[in-house]
Amino acid sequence: MQLQEIILCSTSSQQPNVGAGAIILHDIQTGAILASFKQTNAAPHAVAVLESKSTQGGFVLAAQTDKSILNVYNFQKDQLALKIVLPEKLTCIAVDPNGDYCAAGTSQGRIYFWEVSSGILYNAWDAHYRSVNVLRFTSDGAALVSGSDDSGVSVWSVSRLVNEDFQSELPTPFCTLTDHTLPVTDIVCGVGIFPNCRVMTASADHSVKIWDLGTNSPEIISLLAWDVAERFFFAISSTGAIYQINLFRQKPRFGGHTMQAIGGLGANDVVRIDEEYLQAQKKRLIQVGQVVSSATISLSSTWLLVGTVDGQIHIYDIPSYQLLRSISAHKGFSISHLQTMMKPPDLSGHVSIDFKVGASADLKDTIPVKPVVPFQRTRDTKVREAHEVLVLLKNKTAPPPDFCGFHESEDFLKEHAFFVQPVSTENSNSSTATNSASLQSRVQDLEYEVEQLRMQLGKAKGVNDAMWDTVVQRLVDQDRTNGGTSSEASEDPEESKRNRKRGRTGN
Repeated sequence: MQLQEIILCSTSSQQPNVGAGAIILHDIQTGAILASFKQTNAAPHAVAVLESKSTQGGFVLAAQTDKSILNVYNFQKDQLALKIVLPEKLTCIAVDPNGDYCAAGTSQGRIYFWEVSSGILYNAWDAHYRSVNVLRFTSDGAALVSGSDDSGVSVWSVSRLVNEDFQSELPTPFCTLTDHTLPVTDIVCGVGIFPNCRVMTASADHSVKIWDLGTNSPEIISLLAWDVAERFFFAISSTGAIYQINLFRQKPRFGGHTMQAIGGLGANDVVRIDEEYLQAQKKRLIQVGQVVSSATISLSSTWLLVGTVDGQIHIYDIPSYQLLRSISAHKGFSISHLQTMMKPPDLSGHVSIDFKVGASADLKDTIPVKPVVPFQRTRDTKVREAHEVLVLLKNKTAPPPDFCGFHESEDFLKEHAFFVQPVSTENSNSSTATNSASLQSRVQDLEYEVEQLRMQLGKAKGVNDAMWDTVVQRLVDQDRTNGGTSSEASEDPEESKRNRKRGRTGN
């Protein structure tokens, strides 16, 4: 089946006479509606999605704002698959990447933790003093991160929440992040295995902090739509202004520039959004002109999708910041949830016969849906000990992919040399000219230095030769003087005596 990126958005009614909202799937290229799941009214952070895979269908969970109900949808039907009655109204929900566990927060600061396939309530505890605003699982599903109106961010180990030995104890967080001073509004988890990963938190105190869970040291910055490669993120204000904050900066080196990460290795680094910064970064500002209610970045990190309270979805090109298109099919509603995903192979009404041999009508029956059963309202130890869950195991008979064989050694070294070479601030053509000029200048400097050394060496040789000639000449003169005197004395001693006498007589 051809891979295709689509948009999943959730709408919620802003007025009582408008009716219930819906969960809609759009084609990201044309904006056409692919599927619609109606009769739902979910608040921000109250929608959780498990994407379909080639071996198992996904689902969508939507907590209702006006009642203690959780709606369950799957992509194979455009109708409500299950309605779960909850212990109390939920303010936010989250599902781990594998769809095994579901966490939900309430306005009283309580967090519920269920197993999706059995509905068993593993844990329920008072995690915060005030309302829980957002819940997020780390990319490996090993930790749950919660943000609250009490300005606190807590990180919970999933293994401790489901461990039988700790069921009689009140759960304690792995760590607590307390640098925010006002309610936490959003959380995004980066890539990596817990705890060697980073977490970005936004707050009503007009700041966003990036935390390294391994060291708990924040790197202070500003709001939330994070690039999948963690190169930059978008800071979005309530007035509709969107700023791009780069997590790498250019560093001059050898006539060009190299890229250097901001912060890291336990060091703090601050990027302040002040007037000077805005003047220097005008090209990185996007003005939506409407109140933004949700935002996300496409899977390829080339498009920024922004949802507004007016029901519009704007798609911007990240390199040029140009508005590509707007989807206006949800007027009268607010876009409370926005994300991109791959088109489910089992999407109702869009099943492709190329996905598997056989009739398209029978294709959806070959992909089992991830089971979701009603969640328990109270903890039951007996049911928990006796429950059984069907788990779809991976095919381990197939040989693992040979990642080393993707590139030849010579090609790999060429690509590596290309990426590690210094990057100039000019374009590629001027970069080559600049590098050639810098190399030529360096050669001239070295030639001048060699010439100076040669001149100094010549002067030293001249001094040495002069000293040598002087010493040798003196020794030769002394030898000549001593030799002449001795020869005269030996030849005529009487004449010598006469000369001495003449000298005494003359005196």
